Amino acid sequence: LAVALALVGCPAFVDRSGTRVRGEPHLLLVGDPGTGKSQFLRYAAKLAPRSVLTTGTGTTSAGLTCSAVREGHEFMLEAGALVLADRGICCIDEFGSIRDHDRATIHEAMEQQTRPALATLM
Repeated sequence: LAVALALVGCPAFVDRSGTRVRGEPHLLLVGDPGTGKSQFLRYAAKLAPRSVLTTGTGTTSAGLTCSAVREGHEFMLEAGALVLADRGICCIDEFGSIRDHDRATIHEAMEQQTRPALATLM
């Protein structure tokens, strides 16, 4: 049921004090190994019209936000998982495997529903 509610979400609204309340919930699946958490994520990614499924093992902040790729003498930015899943669902399996430094990159996106600031290339 929780996975279905995370997929559907609800509209954002402003409460009486003027605080904007986001409608997109976050979902953390916690359980013993072998209980099917990864299968829930894979199925949710298949159901959602816009989704990205990635794993926390080996994930870097560049892989989640964007990375600079050199093509010849020019640099181009390639969108990461969070950018590709904008207005959709980003499923990160093994979230606990992400290094603390790289995990800090996605805090703003999870809390404020904004895309993280990107570095400027010179």
